Amino acid sequence: MLREFRTFIARGNVIDLAVGIIIGAAFTAIVNSLVKDLINPVIGVITGGVDFSNLFVVLGPGTFDSLASARDAGAAVFAYGAFITAVINFVIIAFVVFLLVRAVNAVKRKEAVVAAELPKGPTQEQLLTEIRDALRDGRS
Repeated sequence: MLREFRTFIARGNVIDLAVGIIIGAAFTAIVNSLVKDLINPVIGVITGGVDFSNLFVVLGPGTFDSLASARDAGAAVFAYGAFITAVINFVIIAFVVFLLVRAVNAVKRKEAVVAAELPKGPTQEQLLTEIRDALRDGRS
């Protein structure tokens, strides 16, 4: 079982997946900061100072100045601002992934065009036939 696990973990696609998850987590932190620290303040200025991350409705008795204070008090809250922020994060991440996939596809297409333009060499069968004929004729 240990050998099977070692074989599984050493496969290239498992390592690639692990690297992708680690990079994805780091990228998510960057996008969260981008949304929270750069995009939301700009949207707040445009919308007259509205901070999306602090938009909420208390689902019960009590009034609170901020989402954090409502959550600290244990109140049930409908935090639609946090949802809006998550949607913005998702759209940014999806757009960046789209751009990355598009760039990779463009590189692959360019490589395919270059490979198609290269002159084709003899096939394996042609080379083997030449070797056979050379051996039969006594040439080296």
